[in-house]
Amino acid sequence: MTTNEPMGEVINLPVRPDPAPTTAAPTDADGGARPPFPTAPATSDPDGPGRDVGEVLEGKVLVDQPDTDRPDIRKRMLADTGQRRPIIAPWLRDRNEARATVRWAVGYAGHVTGYHAARFPLYGLRLALRSPRGLWRVVVGTWRWTCDAEAMPLRMHAADRKDADTYLKLLRERDDRVRWRRIMAGAGLAGTGLAAMSVSAAGGITQATVFAAVVAVLGWIGTPSDKRILDTAVVSTKAPKLTSEIVVRALASLGIAEINKAVGKGGGGITFPAPITRDGPGWRADVDLPYGVTVTDIMERRDRLASGLRRPLGCVWPEPAHDQHAGRLVLWVGDQDMNQVKPPVWPLAKTGTADLFKAIPFGTDQRGRPVTLTLMYANMLIGAMPGAGKTFALKVPLLAAALDPTAQLRVFELKGTGDLDFSEKVAHHYGSGPDDTTIGECLASLREVYKELEKRAKTLAGLPKDLRPENKVTPQLAARKSLGLHPLVFVVDECQELFSHPEYGAEAGTLATAIIKRGRALGVILLLATQRPDKDSLPTGVSANVGIRFCLRVMGQLENDMILGTSMYKNGIRATTFTKQDKGIGYLVGEADEPQITRGYYLDGPTADRIADRARAARKAASTLTGYAAGEDTTPTDDGTSLLADIAAVLRPGEDKVWSETIVTRLAELRPGLYTGWTPAQLADALKPYGITTAQVWGQDENGKGANRRGIACEHITAALEATRTDAK
Repeated sequence: MTTNEPMGEVINLPVRPDPAPTTAAPTDADGGARPPFPTAPATSDPDGPGRDVGEVLEGKVLVDQPDTDRPDIRKRMLADTGQRRPIIAPWLRDRNEARATVRWAVGYAGHVTGYHAARFPLYGLRLALRSPRGLWRVVVGTWRWTCDAEAMPLRMHAADRKDADTYLKLLRERDDRVRWRRIMAGAGLAGTGLAAMSVSAAGGITQATVFAAVVAVLGWIGTPSDKRILDTAVVSTKAPKLTSEIVVRALASLGIAEINKAVGKGGGGITFPAPITRDGPGWRADVDLPYGVTVTDIMERRDRLASGLRRPLGCVWPEPAHDQHAGRLVLWVGDQDMNQVKPPVWPLAKTGTADLFKAIPFGTDQRGRPVTLTLMYANMLIGAMPGAGKTFALKVPLLAAALDPTAQLRVFELKGTGDLDFSEKVAHHYGSGPDDTTIGECLASLREVYKELEKRAKTLAGLPKDLRPENKVTPQLAARKSLGLHPLVFVVDECQELFSHPEYGAEAGTLATAIIKRGRALGVILLLATQRPDKDSLPTGVSANVGIRFCLRVMGQLENDMILGTSMYKNGIRATTFTKQDKGIGYLVGEADEPQITRGYYLDGPTADRIADRARAARKAASTLTGYAAGEDTTPTDDGTSLLADIAAVLRPGEDKVWSETIVTRLAELRPGLYTGWTPAQLADALKPYGITTAQVWGQDENGKGANRRGIACEHITAALEATRTDAK
């Protein structure tokens, strides 16, 4: 059969070209030469020797070459193992979390049992009142079943249609079914009668039990479908289940272009590498964000994400998966707002002691998991705006240090309200108030600690190498009282009063910076708290070198980064998102690899006093109660010295300008324990708060050779000293 219709189109399949030693350059349509296309190197191929691995399609070489590597079965199995999920649930492996879970389960079961036990008579009365209706339902239901009442509409329908054959078939079927049902109903009635006779012949307890059981069953049958027998012991406030649809909808509401493309028409969508599961008191969702979107982009929009999830802001906590790529989001959505959850009791509140060389309990994270601190070899800075819970957060590490009988405490509360007065029972030095006297005592105590650094360094250096393998204080060395290497904890609440003091602030900042840098390996720990974290109230040398930072609610980016570190706000770690209700909740940085949302344990005044009493008793037993707590007059006194006065004392008559290096050398000779190790740069930083700057000055060295070096003008020192004395008056 022939036809004039066109046949199917013939397609020329690409052919693998034979390898050639040279490739002629193709030409453009206008005859101009073009560079040849790159070709893949020739190699051996299973399809034939000398074949080119790159497949040429219309003169072009595929960029992605075929995979010629054929790993063995073992390699494939190792490569496809994936991330193995734990066999035992994580909460079972953690003793504290397992204990908390069991405690909750026991408490829940006890509450439900007690609730229903108290209402048992009400439930009995309720069943008794509903039992007549239940009896009626049983009788009517049995009668309808025996007479095959459920098939009556079919028979009536056949009769109405005058379908005699169908009607007769249904009638015969009904007779057979009713015959057997009557026999079974009769047997049931006879059995019921025999059972009733047996019960009537039994004792009163049996009769009462059977009667109660019959009434309960009939009451249960007679209960309307829209009513309950038992009341609700626990009103559920359970949040709605987190689903992938809800997560995708919330992410799409953030206004991120790449997410909009992914969830839009033709997009690749958003994937979930693991199922959404329960994780503590909330839901956990692992999300692979679209290409180019990072977890930081989500964290910056946490408030909008909470709106998209229709959950309170304190329930929504996005965080990165630290062991995965930058686009792997771990979204945890709690059942309750973090500030509404009842805070747990501090594990050391009633019993136990602490060891500053080990982790101490500090608080809980948003999932209720314990968060610990290791204070030894670190220092801590706590910052927040007034009323955010800064002092309460400071109480936890302070009381933990008090529960270590070997630790010496020096506590200065510069607000003057007595928030830390419980530490009077254990502190070697104690002061309270923003007055010059207390601040002077604080500075004098700092000077003693600075001198202590040199003493400890010499003691440590004089020990055999096997006793100081890492050249720092160890628990074994700290336990030897003769060495004097016990932990020394210096606490300053409202430290901005000290560092911003017009006369003492510069020296205090210099000493604190030196103690933070050098005291880490010598067993000296600084705990600082401030409600004004700015460059004038918190020296940059202090904020930059503190190892552990805890930032509660602050108002701006500057305060946020001043406490937590540079670029933290940019990276989505923002304490500015905390509200007035989020007291005690903040970001903890430095203890773990990544910032942690932490709620510090709540210790009120009476609780802190009871803990301090235990700590005092432990110190008495260990013979380590000293200083202020022991009634000794060891209060440090300010001897009237200051940096300006010391510089004025080392200036020689006739000098108008002096090199900075000459000044620090003379200061070290004047007060070796205070100024040894100072550098010209350190002197310049200490003089900045007085408005004195260093500049190039002409001078001569010990050999009489003149040169221009950084130095100070003597008249500036004299003027600043006079101004300071006038302000003091």
